[in-house]
Amino acid sequence: MITALAVLVILLMLCSLALHIFGLPANWLVLALAAIWKLYQPSAMSWDFIMILGAIALVGEIMEFASQYFGGKKYGASGRGNIGAFIGAIGGAILGAPFFFGLGALPGALLGSFGGCLILELSHGRSFEEAKLSAWGAFWGKAFGLAIKVSLGVWMFALSIPRIWPA
Repeated sequence: MITALAVLVILLMLCSLALHIFGLPANWLVLALAAIWKLYQPSAMSWDFIMILGAIALVGEIMEFASQYFGGKKYGASGRGNIGAFIGAIGGAILGAPFFFGLGALPGALLGSFGGCLILELSHGRSFEEAKLSAWGAFWGKAFGLAIKVSLGVWMFALSIPRIWPA
């Protein structure tokens, strides 16, 4: 019975990583599943381990935010342009979610980051070329941040498997 439950939790963790594609909080779901397993099997892992997973999930969120910010800054985005990139990424993910069976949230977030930065940079009086360069920086920063966040989620999953799988 314990083996079947362990397989179920591991499969749920693996499936939850796919939620990154939809712009949903996949790393936090991996953390929640690990915490539920801890409550079910107290000897399987410590609360310190759960806190480490929580710290990894938090670092993923911070890195996603920081990479988009610094990606835009590196290519000349102003503070206003970066705010536009953040708002655009959220709006793009929401607007893109209904397309391609929910898979549109990922390109929506990337394009929204680009568009939000571009629009606010243009409204700030920048030339189109300067605004476009800043928007590309925000776009690639967002893409890099998402890659880091997904990588950390896979790491959380890999760290959890030996503690869930019965010995």
